[in-house]
Amino acid sequence: MRLSKYTKVHIFLSFVKNNIKYLILAINNRAIYNFILHISKFFLQLISLFDSKINLGVKGRKEAFNTLKSSIDVNDNSIWFHCASLGEYEQGLPLFMELKKKYSKHKLILSFFSPSGYEAKKDSSIADVVVYLPLDTINNSRRFLDLVRPEIVVFVKSEIWPNYLNEIEKRKIKSLLICAVYSPSQMRFNLLKKSVLKFNHIFTQDEKSKELFKSIGHNNVICAGDTRYDRVSLSKNLNEDVKYIKEFINNKDCLICGSTWKNDEEIIIDYINHSNNDLKYIIAPHEINKEQINNLKSLINKECVLFSEISTDNIKSASVVIVDNIGNLSKLYKYASLAYIGGGFNGEGKLHNSLEAAVFSLPIIIGKYYSKFPEAVSMINNGGMFSISSKDSLKNKINDLIQSKENLNRIGSLNSDFIKNKIGATNIILEHLK
Repeated sequence: MRLSKYTKVHIFLSFVKNNIKYLILAINNRAIYNFILHISKFFLQLISLFDSKINLGVKGRKEAFNTLKSSIDVNDNSIWFHCASLGEYEQGLPLFMELKKKYSKHKLILSFFSPSGYEAKKDSSIADVVVYLPLDTINNSRRFLDLVRPEIVVFVKSEIWPNYLNEIEKRKIKSLLICAVYSPSQMRFNLLKKSVLKFNHIFTQDEKSKELFKSIGHNNVICAGDTRYDRVSLSKNLNEDVKYIKEFINNKDCLICGSTWKNDEEIIIDYINHSNNDLKYIIAPHEINKEQINNLKSLINKECVLFSEISTDNIKSASVVIVDNIGNLSKLYKYASLAYIGGGFNGEGKLHNSLEAAVFSLPIIIGKYYSKFPEAVSMINNGGMFSISSKDSLKNKINDLIQSKENLNRIGSLNSDFIKNKIGATNIILEHLK
């Protein structure tokens, strides 16, 4: 398949956008790092001309200091949570909620680097103030901390910003890195290594990461596990209803396709268009773009309705619902009988969160790239998740799974049991912070 010039440019810009932090951190000299960081500001502005999400971040970062200045009083006590994006926010949320209870009189300041996190949670997070994190320059880090004055700082998973961490250490602010998972190849960068050592406490997802941090000289490392398991358990307990969906499914089996990309949708659409069974379908694309949503709808030859347009008039006759807004996917899994999780055809590291579906006892189907996701490897080994590589293998797997309710329930329970056995990371972190 030949790619157009526009597609090639878009792929290159996407690579730079998604890896810019790691490209910068690869610079081992702090002076060069700071110089490159200032140059990257220009490139982000350039990329923003082609990418609407980056444009939101560029504009939002300009407003961050004004927001902090107007929202935090000089007498306020605060705790600062920082997340790269929405996934890290959801991962850290169980701990954030517990710290909010413990420090009920503190203001909670939440920062995001990515627009997908900020735009989703700017009005509906647990925090008192939500901002984009300004770029990691020396002046920005000092100004940010002068305004926030946090008593505790919590970074989630892989957010390592040398100048912020250097300034946090200088001010003797208590700092935590939670859900950390790293490989030896990442630790070959001296700047990254020195920055990680500035955290007071590190809580890892696995023993390998714990031993890695200890090997570079950090003496306060605990393997707590992954708070995502706690998070999805919270989601299940909330049990939020979504209007019209029960009527849409109408006691039939439903395949929910979460966070799908174009190459996922190609095989899913082929199955929908050629299947003769009585399945209902919910498709939640990874990118919510009006043009792409309308194109997706046009390719489906069964009656299809957009989530934003559901009504009593169209819901019962529809076979497919396309979710065209953000924030509903995790609430929709409970209505389904089985799930397809997207990103597994986009190369390693792109698979979407499968735990949100697993907690609702759903058998799960994914694409062929999953080796970087330990939970996916484990669920496949346990028999509750299945990797497919083609249209035919998807068709065969769905048809096999929906043979009987007993079959669906038996396989799905393997995934919910897997989740139950992994719960508890939040409590381990809290115990070590007493």
